[in-house]
Amino acid sequence: MNWKKETDEIKLRKKLAKRQGGREAISLQHAKGRLTLRERIDKLADKGSFREQGEIAGYSEKDEKGQIKSVVPANFILGFAKINKRQVIIGGEDFTVRGGSPNPAGLRKSVYTEELAINYKVPLIRLHEGGGGSVAGTSKKKGGYGGDPVFSKSRFKSIADSLREVPVISAALGPVAGLPAARFVSSHFRIMTKKTAQILVAGPAIVERAFGKKITKEELGGSHIHSMNGVTDNVAETEKDAFMQIKNFLSYFPQSVHELTPRGKAYDNKKDNQDILMDIIPKDRKKSYEMREIINSIVDNNSFFEMTKFFGRGIITGFARIDGYAVGVLANDSNFYAGSMSAQGARKTTRFVKLCNTFHLPIISLVDEPGFLIGSDAELEATILHGAEAVLAVAETEVPWATIMIRKSFGVAAAAHYGPNGYVLAWPSAESGPLPLEGGVAVAFKKEIEASDNPEVKRKEIEKKMSKQQNPFPRAESFSVHEIIDPRETSAYLREWVERIQPQLKAKVLTAK
Repeated sequence: MNWKKETDEIKLRKKLAKRQGGREAISLQHAKGRLTLRERIDKLADKGSFREQGEIAGYSEKDEKGQIKSVVPANFILGFAKINKRQVIIGGEDFTVRGGSPNPAGLRKSVYTEELAINYKVPLIRLHEGGGGSVAGTSKKKGGYGGDPVFSKSRFKSIADSLREVPVISAALGPVAGLPAARFVSSHFRIMTKKTAQILVAGPAIVERAFGKKITKEELGGSHIHSMNGVTDNVAETEKDAFMQIKNFLSYFPQSVHELTPRGKAYDNKKDNQDILMDIIPKDRKKSYEMREIINSIVDNNSFFEMTKFFGRGIITGFARIDGYAVGVLANDSNFYAGSMSAQGARKTTRFVKLCNTFHLPIISLVDEPGFLIGSDAELEATILHGAEAVLAVAETEVPWATIMIRKSFGVAAAAHYGPNGYVLAWPSAESGPLPLEGGVAVAFKKEIEASDNPEVKRKEIEKKMSKQQNPFPRAESFSVHEIIDPRETSAYLREWVERIQPQLKAKVLTAK
């Protein structure tokens, strides 16, 4: 006697489970321009590195002789894998089985995903496509939904815990609703495919039943909506593009909060890149320029990875490398509201600096901040509320900051660009004060201007006089900045700074253990 019969059954169950929802369901998935979950994992992970957990989880049907007739696999696939030789956890809904709406084994595996990442202290990557619970329940049993035991732990606890422990990345690669949608937004990096993904609280059928209005999934929650409202950070043209962006984002992060991001290859910035910094800031204060050109000139070549580009567009956030070391980059974009911090921009800033602080990424801030966005719309959006939260989030960071004063630095909003004990450098184009020059003069010298024979000439005369007081040299004389620098030397200063702060970052890791 031996165990051949049983081991043969293991092989058969694994084979049947890998058929997923069957040929017809897989063909339908491909016809919609979407890969199956197993195909996605194969393309994202290093070749042959995926080790599934619970391969034969699900339920089976047997014939009269007790032989297995069919297997319905768990419609959540989960396992260990490697990405660029780094260990990760990958999990996601299998849309070919029940449209990704969880069956019993699938629900258990999905709940286990965060626990596994936390226990092994490795990044978690979710590949979402599916709905939440069904009114019909997770199985064929009758009697209605009895609910979880009163003593059960909230499945959202491990989701929250994972965000404090490991990098969490979510990709929406098809329609995503319910619990998977909540998981999607509960991530450090969120990306969705442009044409095939939608993020929904509820699908069209439920919306029509509630409001009597027919609407498509794309109209409800397509990428054109969620890239603008901050639900997704980035939009990918294809699934392949999504996987490349996931790998890129991951490269700037450690395995967990108990480590530092490994140093990459250092690149010297070309002299040509530095020379453009001499005249990139127009002398005319009313003209804008491209902040991203400055970023790309001072960080290691081709290393800037931007996230959340279309939400809060006056603020730029992303990651880069300086002399091979990973850093967070926070900057203003003068092409949108002159770089003013809107309510959206403030929320974007808060989330970003907290992310950098969690994973020990030093922050480089490039400042051209005229202050909080003003006006009736700004008041309706509670700009001061979200703005103050951004300022307080920055004040509570523990990672090193390097702040480069590029142009404007005014008002309370400017405080969101200066971390505690930061290293502050200023370009000759920098100007600062409690209020921007134009608005400040209009308020402080209102009576004098109105009493003048020629108010417009008087206003310009005062502005010209006051502008001399807002240049960076008085700040340097009073040691309010560390240095005023030639813009072409910015990269060199930052390379020295990032080397000096490494002991501080190592100390922060020790406190996290």
